Amino acid sequence: MRKNKKSRWLCLLAVGAMFLWGCSDEQPVRTERENSQRSMSYEDATAEISSLLKKVETYTVQKPVLDIYSDDVSEAEALADIDTFPITVSGDGAIDIEIAAATELSSDAPDDWINMVARDFNKSGQTVNGKKVTVSVRKMASGEVVTYINAGVYHPHVFIPSNDAWGKMLKSSGVGVSQIEERIAGNTGGILIKKDIYDKFVEKYKDPTVANVLEATLAGDLTFAYTNPYTSSTGLNILTAMLKAFDDSNPLSDKAQEKLLEYQKDSPPVAYTTGVLRNQASKGIINAMVMEEQAYINTPELVNYEYIPAGIRHDHPVYTFDYCTEEEQEAAALFAAYCLTEENQKMATEKGFNRHDDYVSQDPGLDGTGYLTAQKVWKKNKSGGKPIIAVFVADISGSMGGAPLNSLKASLISASSYIGSDHYVGLVSYASDVTINLPIAQFDATQKAYFSGEVKNLSDGGGTATYDAVLVALDMLAEKAKEVPDAKLMLFVLSDGQQNEGYSLNRITSIVEGMKVPVYTIGYNYNDTNGELNKLSDINEVAMLNATSDDIANQLRNLFNVAV
Repeated sequence: MRKNKKSRWLCLLAVGAMFLWGCSDEQPVRTERENSQRSMSYEDATAEISSLLKKVETYTVQKPVLDIYSDDVSEAEALADIDTFPITVSGDGAIDIEIAAATELSSDAPDDWINMVARDFNKSGQTVNGKKVTVSVRKMASGEVVTYINAGVYHPHVFIPSNDAWGKMLKSSGVGVSQIEERIAGNTGGILIKKDIYDKFVEKYKDPTVANVLEATLAGDLTFAYTNPYTSSTGLNILTAMLKAFDDSNPLSDKAQEKLLEYQKDSPPVAYTTGVLRNQASKGIINAMVMEEQAYINTPELVNYEYIPAGIRHDHPVYTFDYCTEEEQEAAALFAAYCLTEENQKMATEKGFNRHDDYVSQDPGLDGTGYLTAQKVWKKNKSGGKPIIAVFVADISGSMGGAPLNSLKASLISASSYIGSDHYVGLVSYASDVTINLPIAQFDATQKAYFSGEVKNLSDGGGTATYDAVLVALDMLAEKAKEVPDAKLMLFVLSDGQQNEGYSLNRITSIVEGMKVPVYTIGYNYNDTNGELNKLSDINEVAMLNATSDDIANQLRNLFNVAV
């Protein structure tokens, strides 16, 4: 246990020293500021952990609970309730059709074009067979819509994704879907390169193509990052453009896959969101990234970047479904036509759409099955062929009691189905003290059953010694890395608040930095956007997610798809 502050100061007074020495055999005490600023090597960091852990109460579960009743979780069971995706416009007509709309159309201004069109449409007095027609809009990433529809748990009347790849994927999955408009708001996806770097890039590589961006990245002339192709339309677009650049004749060939594997070995981690990319760019960690043109136009801080359209166009096609009634189909056609009025197209242009109309899609030649296969190819190769060693650190302090902890446990178990069996996983929980619930081992069927059993067995109570637990998890990672030396190390911290016991964030910052372990944090009902969980993830530039008891299942599922 730590010596309390009173004892320490009594010792200081007793020796009357000018230097801050601890009692007995302790080393000189550095201030937290000094500790946070010291630059450490990996070896220094692991040695420091060993020293600090002498003062951390740690218990190890001797006989982990084996969940013999654990079954594979279906995709539908792993999804959060559809209502975690907000309705941004509500209709009240006798015929009201729900539109699942891409987030660049259905968010807050300036990304609210479809919301504004929908509100005006609802006031316009449209009818079908004498019945008032209105629309409701649900804000939802295009990839999430496809996931929910394919799982059979969501049935919108209209789907407006960013690009047509998602419609092709639904068709290939057997969903009865029909495109009723090819374009209602013109847009492109592409690559941003910082202007000073862009000039040097063009001087050396001439044409700003995807192939040349990849070549420059492999040569160390660019640091390029992209987003999750399972949810991000731009991420999927650029992934398939990369595969085509690797093999123009067959983007899914062994040759293309081998080159993707080689590329991923040294590339930055795939970003969870474009917000993470912007944050990395602002700190100079990357100088090239993916983004949609409309988002680029509406982000003033990116004015010092050059935009290069790439891949397929993002023209927001409109789809409806075979399960819709004839009246619902007619209502969908009315709304699509309303989007194309001169007034609404003028508003779309003002919102940043309808630029680069001369840009022609660079089609990778994939049908829906091809796009689905491309996602799987990426999932297989995203870690560059290296196994991953991950430790999950779960906050079980008193404030997590009841619904929060129950939801976290269920979501962690269901999302773990996205972790490959070739990776290595361990589990730590903490309140005032730290428990190693499950030592790191390969995530085969047995380890997965132990993981499920220990997660289900978690119970709440006590304070919040977050950084004591982080130190324990880092020590576990370092020890396992000796057995699997070519592995990528990762840490996931799930918590609902700030540390109030044990070591502080400042005390461990240089250690996390020295080990270069990405720490993904999931803030559970955590509203402090500048809080310590953000700072912990920022140390090595990865994602901090804000989750609620309703949407944590999706947050974890998507994070695991990206990271593990």
